[in-house]
Amino acid sequence: MAIHYHCRHCGTKMGSLDSFSVHSESLGLHKLTEEERQEMVSYAGNGDINIKSICEDCQEALERNPDFHQHDYLIH
Repeated sequence: MAIHYHCRHCGTKMGSLDSFSVHSESLGLHKLTEEERQEMVSYAGNGDINIKSICEDCQEALERNPDFHQHDYLIH
């Protein structure tokens, strides 16, 4: 099982955690609402977990241009 992080705005792979047991509490997933969890966390057939987050570049772009929040996808 691996955990893969991707930016939800640009699709960039941000990193992966491989081959070890992790509890959702240590990842902070327990703090998500059910709606947030459905939107941000998906499970692959091989047991991998995919988590949508935000990369530094997109975070900067959103801070500089608050009107970008209306878009689901950003290209940088």
